[in-house]
Amino acid sequence: MRLVAECVDHASPDLFTECMSERGAHSAATADCRSLCLVPSARRNKEEATGIKITCFRLFYVAETTQVQREREMRHAVAPAENVENHSFAVTGLFKICTHCERLGKKDLGIRIPRPLGNGPSRFIPEKEILQISKVDSRTQSIFEDAFAALGRLDNISLVMGFHPQYLESFLRTQHYLLQMDGPLPLHYRHYIGIMAAARHQCSYLVNLHVNDFLQVGGDPKWLNGLFEAPQKLQQLGELNKILAHRPWLLTKEHIEGLLKAEEHSWSLAELIHAVVLLTHYHSLASFTFGCGITPEIHCDGGHTFRPPSLSQYCVCDIANGNGHANHHDDLLGNQDMCGEVEVLMERMKQLQECRDDEEASQEEMATRFEREKTESMLVVTSEDEESAPPRDISRHFEDPSYGYKDFSRRGEQVPTFRAQDYSWEDHGFSLVNRLYPDVGQMLDEKFHMVYNLTYNTMATHKDVDTSMLRRAIWNYIHCMFGIRYDDYDYGEINQLLDRSFKIYIKTIVCSPEKTTKRMYESFWRQFQHSEKVHVNLLLMEARMQAELLYALRAITRYMT
Repeated sequence: MRLVAECVDHASPDLFTECMSERGAHSAATADCRSLCLVPSARRNKEEATGIKITCFRLFYVAETTQVQREREMRHAVAPAENVENHSFAVTGLFKICTHCERLGKKDLGIRIPRPLGNGPSRFIPEKEILQISKVDSRTQSIFEDAFAALGRLDNISLVMGFHPQYLESFLRTQHYLLQMDGPLPLHYRHYIGIMAAARHQCSYLVNLHVNDFLQVGGDPKWLNGLFEAPQKLQQLGELNKILAHRPWLLTKEHIEGLLKAEEHSWSLAELIHAVVLLTHYHSLASFTFGCGITPEIHCDGGHTFRPPSLSQYCVCDIANGNGHANHHDDLLGNQDMCGEVEVLMERMKQLQECRDDEEASQEEMATRFEREKTESMLVVTSEDEESAPPRDISRHFEDPSYGYKDFSRRGEQVPTFRAQDYSWEDHGFSLVNRLYPDVGQMLDEKFHMVYNLTYNTMATHKDVDTSMLRRAIWNYIHCMFGIRYDDYDYGEINQLLDRSFKIYIKTIVCSPEKTTKRMYESFWRQFQHSEKVHVNLLLMEARMQAELLYALRAITRYMT
């Protein structure tokens, strides 16, 4: 494959470099260039400019052009000067573009080029850390390339998950199977269910992604006017969506029966399993999206503007080369004395391990500690407790927007206890999913185990640390909030390992992710690396998904028996 890129050095704008790499990564010859021009030059002949693929992981820019698109660009390139302002060409897949390249595009092509609104894939994590990932890890770069080949895009969720390539590979494989491979549900139903699930948490990022995908696979645009325009079969899924997202413990076999026996609008068991997996996948992915401050890509709604940057703004090429302004979070990490936060946590882990070896609590005491922790988790305030109505373009995709976890806790009701020994993923849920939706149970199981056991044996700057106790505490605390109890776990460990600011963050991400703020992200584990905080968000996402699945699959099992 011949790849052509135009490298623009502000001192030498005519410098060209050709890359013969089959994988599409730029050769070392571009290393001295200040930036890469992302606009096809009108000076190239038509044969050169047609159908080429440019992949630059230095800027995380990926674009693959088609002949039709290129011919339209060429027509714009020779348009009369008086018609320049009448053309607006959407440059998709573009991540960063500098003002020099923008001027070149206007001059040579007569097009308006969008400018990103954000400073990278995340509002919480410095862009330079994310851009560094594929430079030092060839496996991550390969996964990114494969993801683009499969989806036609490289989204910001994948870029942030790239801190943990082992998990990302499992995640992308599972998501690809759910959305694109053979299954009980048609493709447009799958994306519409994704829209319904993401909208439940006001996650416009995921909603917009799947609106585009829904239309690309032939979905009826009228359905996007609101859930009331969708088929009755999908409308009936609204109640299940609502309960799973906010109070899954209220799900009963009667809810399942209502979907399976709805006469001409009924669901089959296989279809329902597929729908349940999609709903739980996108509820939990909304948690990750908000928890890591994911921003829209430049080609998505809310990700770009055509307005020129202010004079005070620096060239985004500086960001790509690691010369952007210092991030406030970096200042916090470097300048504040955190009073040995990591050392204190490590000492507590050591003491708890010694207590485990010395004595073992009775089953009655373990049950009491669980109930105490479950009650305390309800009292954790998720945020400033602000009431915010979802925007109309989001709320039209679901019913009863006032329904949420917060209503449950305010009434002082108790979450009923779900004993994992009576119904577990390993012994019950896995086999049910695999029987009705082959291979998906195995993929989910691998993904759950991957994130639960993922470790680099580090904590901040400390190495050779066993973090299994901490990971288990995080996982079990999330399940505790949903009423799920493990008889062999001492819930007294949770208060020793998770401080209040961390608990607030966890509960917000899991129960009301749309309320997440940057301040909350920065307030917990302030000495830890961003990659470790992303790992926490992966744990929260998967623990939440498994909790929802357990309630849904238990209700289906009860209906079947």
